[in-house]
Amino acid sequence: MQGGLETPGDKSISHRYAMLAALAEGTSELRHFAEAADCHSTLDCMSALGAVVKKEKDEVRITGRGLRGLRGSRKVLDAGNSGTTMRLLAGILAGQGFASKLTGDESLQKRPMKRVMSPLREMGAEIRAREDNFAPLDIHGASLRAIDYKMPMASAQVKSAVLLAGLFAEGETSVTEPGRTRDHTELALAEFGATIEKEQRTTRVRGMAENGGGDLHPISIDVPGDLSSAVFFIAAASLLPNSSLLIQNVGLNPTRTAILDLFLQMGASIQMLSLKTEHGEVVGNLAVKGAELNGGVIEGAQIPQLIDELPMLAALGPYTVQGIEIRDAAELRVKESDRIAALAENLRRMGARVEERQDGLKVEGRGAGKLRGAEIDPRGDHRIAMAFAVAALAAVGPTMIRESECAGVSYPSFFLQLNRLAER
Repeated sequence: MQGGLETPGDKSISHRYAMLAALAEGTSELRHFAEAADCHSTLDCMSALGAVVKKEKDEVRITGRGLRGLRGSRKVLDAGNSGTTMRLLAGILAGQGFASKLTGDESLQKRPMKRVMSPLREMGAEIRAREDNFAPLDIHGASLRAIDYKMPMASAQVKSAVLLAGLFAEGETSVTEPGRTRDHTELALAEFGATIEKEQRTTRVRGMAENGGGDLHPISIDVPGDLSSAVFFIAAASLLPNSSLLIQNVGLNPTRTAILDLFLQMGASIQMLSLKTEHGEVVGNLAVKGAELNGGVIEGAQIPQLIDELPMLAALGPYTVQGIEIRDAAELRVKESDRIAALAENLRRMGARVEERQDGLKVEGRGAGKLRGAEIDPRGDHRIAMAFAVAALAAVGPTMIRESECAGVSYPSFFLQLNRLAER
C-alpha cells in the first residue's frame, strides 16, 4: 500500500458544528464537512427545525435561528442510522417550546435511549419512548432546570446531550463522567461562544437561553479529517509489507488518540507530523509503514476511548502474533449491530479461531493459520464492512462483502480509496 490520503471530515465534530450552527445567530461556514450519511441526517433534522442549510460539495453553510428561534417540525425528525444525531438532538429539543418526534431506521430503533432520557427528564423535559427505552422518541420541551449529573457510564453522547440541554437551563449544569471520553462538544461550545469550564472529569456549562443570556455566534471553520476512518487505512498499511502511507490533515484530539497509542504498543510504525492546533482541535499528518503487530488484551478504561475502533482491532487479530482479546465491551452489542456476534461470525467464516463472550471476544493470532476469503455479512454495519474489507486484503482467495454500501453511513468513498491505495 503506497500513497497519500485525506480522510473525510470528522463525523463527531461535523455533527456538533452543524447543531450549534443551527442554534447560532448568523451564518456559519463549515468546510471539509463529513461526507457520512449520518452527518447529513443531522443537517436534514436541523433544516426541518428551521435552520437554512446550503450544501456544495464538502462545504456547508448554515444560517442559524438563535437559541430561541428553532421551530417545530411538521414532519417526524429522522436520524437515519445515527445514534449521535438522536441522542444529541434530544438534548436540544428538551429545551424547546414545542413538541417533537424523533425516529430512525430499524437499527437505530433497537439502540438504547433511556441513558439519555433519564438526565433530560431530571432537567424537566417530558420524553416518551417505546418500552421507555427505544425510538421513536416523543419529546415535549420545557423550561429546563440546571442539574449536577454524575454519569453511571462513560458516554460522550450522553454527556453532550446534557451539556446541550444546559444551554437552555437557568443556572449552571455540570456533568461528571466516570472515565475520559471525547471532548468535541466542549471545544465546539467554546468556539461558538458558550461559557464552559472543565475541571478534571467534571464539565460545566452556563445556561444562555434565560434572562437575556445572549446567543451563540457563527463560525467559519475547517473540519479535521476523521481519525476513526483513518484507522482502517492505518490497519491496512500495517498489515501489508512494504507499505508507506501518508494520511494528511487528520484530527488528533488527545481524547481520540488512544487508538494510536495502542497501535504503537502493538508494534505499528506510525509517526505524527506537522502537528498544529486549530479552534481547539489538534490536527496533523500520520506516516504509516508496514509492521509486525503483536496483539494483546484491550480492557477496562481503554474501552470507552476505543469503542469505535474495536471492530477493526478484532478483525486484525488473526494477523497478530499473540491475537487480540477484548474484555469489558458489552456496549458493542448495542451498536449499529451486535458487533461482538458479527465479528465472531465473520471471523469464523474466514477460518479464524474465535471465542465469543458476553462482553467481548478472544481472537487467536496467526499461529492458528491463515485466513481465507469468504462471504461476509456485515449486518448492515458500516464498521464491520470496512473492518473485513481490510482483513480480506491479506486473506487467501477472494472475499465478498454483502450490502457493502452500508459503509456510506460513515465513509461513502471508502472502497474506492482502499482499492486505489491497495493497488499501488
